[in-house]
Amino acid sequence: MTRTTPNLKKNAPLNDTKLIDAKPIVATKLTQYVGFFAIGYILATSIFMMIQTKFALSSQLVTVISILVGAYIAVHKFIKHQHRALNRSEINRLTLGSVGSVWLLTAVYVFALWVFVFDAVSREVLLDMTRQQPLPLLGAVVMILLLTLVSARLGIWVVNRALAPK
Repeated sequence: MTRTTPNLKKNAPLNDTKLIDAKPIVATKLTQYVGFFAIGYILATSIFMMIQTKFALSSQLVTVISILVGAYIAVHKFIKHQHRALNRSEINRLTLGSVGSVWLLTAVYVFALWVFVFDAVSREVLLDMTRQQPLPLLGAVVMILLLTLVSARLGIWVVNRALAPK
C-alpha cells in the first residue's frame, strides 16, 4: 500500500460533497448589535421608570419588556445591515453580550444610587441587612440573572424568527 501526500494547493478541488454545497460562514462582529440592544434596553427602562411614577408595575415585567425591546432593536438592525437572519452561534453570542450589558448597566445604576442617593445611615442598614441574611439577596440575584438570560434568549430567537428574510 503506497502513501500519497495530500494536495495542499489553494486551488485544489474538494472531494467531500458536503463541503462543496456549504455556504461560507463569515464571522460577524456583534459588538455593534450588543450596543443597539443596550440602547433599546436603556430607552425602554427609562420610559418605564417615568410610567412607574404614576402606576405601579411589576419590576420583573418591566425587565422582560425592556429586554424584548432591546432584542427587537438589535435583531432588526442586524437583519437590516446583514440582509440575513442570525444563526445559532450568533444568537448565543448576542444573548450573552446582551445579558452582560444589562448587568453592567444595572451595576452602574446601583453604584450611582449608592453614591449619590443613599446617605450613610441607609448604606449601613443595607450592609447590616446583607450580612445578617445574605441568602435571600443571593437567591434574588440568581433569579433575576436567570430571568434576564431566558428572556433575552427567547426574545432574540422569537424576533429573529419573526423578522427573518424569506
